[in-house]
Amino acid sequence: MNSDSSLHDSRCNQPLGDGAIRSAVRAEVAAIAAVDALEQTQIDDTLAWIDSGAQLFRQVKPATPPKHLVSYFVVHDGSHVLLADHRNAQLWLPTGGHVDDGEHPRSTVERELQEELGFAMPHPVGPPLMLTASTTVGLTAGHTDVSLWYQVRVQRDQAIRFDAGEFVAVGWFAFDEVPFDRCDPHMARFLRKCRQTAA
Repeated sequence: MNSDSSLHDSRCNQPLGDGAIRSAVRAEVAAIAAVDALEQTQIDDTLAWIDSGAQLFRQVKPATPPKHLVSYFVVHDGSHVLLADHRNAQLWLPTGGHVDDGEHPRSTVERELQEELGFAMPHPVGPPLMLTASTTVGLTAGHTDVSLWYQVRVQRDQAIRFDAGEFVAVGWFAFDEVPFDRCDPHMARFLRKCRQTAA
């Protein structure tokens, strides 16, 4: 297994023990190159949170404990991004989901991609491009999502069957035409990182 897999093997998505999963999550976070001072602060705070021994995973919906780990996966083709009109958050968001207890965040990407958009991961899940720690808004406002932002690269003709229970709609947006006023507040920063890493 190579070092990028960080204890993750998509052929065996069994829950990991606390020490192993904590080390795996820490490796995902520590490998992220911060795009700005805000992200560096959030990376440092997240590493301290992991090292504190605090519970990393949501145990009870919607928000127990009030700070927990999320895997965002941003579906894009390099110039357009797929966003979902989220019923609870009432925002256009990248798809993603809460990391289950003992689950590697990359396994969350594979599982949630199937559940939310109806297709299998088209390439191995790479390391996260970005980390954010945000207070949620909408119908389940007030808790903190520590989000690892992964990339899923597809063509815009990819067949999608979205979860209508979770999303009102999904749509492709050119990077410069994303509805930033009704979107995750960190979306512009993520797209800037996409452009920087692709250059």
